[in-house]
Amino acid sequence: MSTFTTTDGTKIFYKDWGTGRPVVFSHGWPLNADAWDEQLHLVASHGYRAIAHDRRGHGRSSQPWHGNDMDTYADDLAQLVDHLDLRDAVLVGHSTGGGEVTRYIGRHGTARVGKAVLLGAVPPLMLKTDTNLEGLPLEAFDAIRAGVSADRSQFYADLSLPFYGFNRPGANVSKGVSDAFWLMSMQVGIKGALDCIRAFSESDFTDDLARINVPTLIAHGDDDQIVPIGASGLKSAELVKDATLKIYQGAPHGLVGEFKDQFNADLLAFIAD
Repeated sequence: MSTFTTTDGTKIFYKDWGTGRPVVFSHGWPLNADAWDEQLHLVASHGYRAIAHDRRGHGRSSQPWHGNDMDTYADDLAQLVDHLDLRDAVLVGHSTGGGEVTRYIGRHGTARVGKAVLLGAVPPLMLKTDTNLEGLPLEAFDAIRAGVSADRSQFYADLSLPFYGFNRPGANVSKGVSDAFWLMSMQVGIKGALDCIRAFSESDFTDDLARINVPTLIAHGDDDQIVPIGASGLKSAELVKDATLKIYQGAPHGLVGEFKDQFNADLLAFIAD
């Protein structure tokens, strides 16, 4: 396995396929780099270098007690980019990974970054506050914490349904996709899983978004039940200076079916442009 060790001693697993301009993928909670496999294969097959890592606490990376916060996630990504000496990279982040990409740019700038993609991403802020009325109440995230703490296996199995929109009438349900979601989720250490809930829900990325100075594709499904578009994608598109907004009608949070095909085509077009 390909790994590198961060400055605090955390071992980070990553995949590195193909050659060409680097495209670096950051995954959502509670998944790992495998969630991006189809996109990794896609871009590597089209002449790009496809890279994805398991966030600390997730998948095959170390499960440290400390550092399960958005600043450290972004710093881990920066160390991966430096470790591989990537230049003119395209950073792609889904959900929590979109927060990771945004915070990376906020903390480390775009000297090594040429473009960014935020898919169903959590910025600017998921939590409902007096100044963010479109967000979700704290009780919603407390319920996630309670589900993970009480019976995380069943919680993850249940979460796969709204994640991919499988709970909608007439949905083309794939047990295989749900099973894969459960398998990846069960690889997350419970400490990292619980800490990451706070990281993705309570981190305010407003200032980070304002620092993005590269072309950015913001893609979001308007039937996203996990990260509602009104509190995230629509707001982010207003805050990023050079943003292109793609709204997928009826699409859920997770990449599946026609939504996946649409995003794959848009991703290749955006990278090539």
